[in-house]
Amino acid sequence: MEDIDAIALLQDPVRRRLYEYVAAQGREVGRNEAAEAAGVARTLAAHHLDRLTEAGLLESGSRRLTGRSGPGAGRPAKVYTRARAERSVALPSRDYRTAAELLAETAERAGLDAELRAAARRRGEELRGSAAPCGDLDEAVRTLTARGYEPHREDAEGAAEGTEGAEGSGRVVRMRNCPFHAVAERFPPLVCGMNLALLEGLLGTDGPLRARMDARPGECCVVVEDSKNNGD
Repeated sequence: MEDIDAIALLQDPVRRRLYEYVAAQGREVGRNEAAEAAGVARTLAAHHLDRLTEAGLLESGSRRLTGRSGPGAGRPAKVYTRARAERSVALPSRDYRTAAELLAETAERAGLDAELRAAARRRGEELRGSAAPCGDLDEAVRTLTARGYEPHREDAEGAAEGTEGAEGSGRVVRMRNCPFHAVAERFPPLVCGMNLALLEGLLGTDGPLRARMDARPGECCVVVEDSKNNGD
């Protein structure tokens, strides 16, 4: 299915709610849970979830949601997660990814890592404008949500505290989405360093928050923590 056709499916409000809920969880979601979150019947949710899967916006599988195995554990249920593939539409057609990759390749070969990080930090400061550095993790979550990072709170051991964009009691903020994912896959040290510097400028380095590298598969390479709560 063409990207424009797949994205057009999200015009349906129920389908969009289901997609956004599944995408926000960062884990497999069953039909009953998705239906309850969207406020629709299970059969309707199943129809829309399968349509989103056919379009390549979601991926599906099956597992036992009871956590039990063996006789009496019940049949595996269908579960859904956000698809890893990217979808985008530009009218007229544009190819910014190729330009970004060429620029990244040139910067990497020329050893311009430090210059790129400095430029990224300045850009982050420009985006923050005259606002003071983020004062706490809740403010950081709101700032990062606006930039498309899909932040979520976790405790020190990695247990989730709420869903995407939610404010919780977790002591660190991780991000399910890297806005530079496609280029970061090809040039990870260069682009991840740029991303860290950008977030340092955006969140501020003179406040209580600290952005640092802590890569985890499938997520942004940067984590944000409150230095007051981490012994710094």
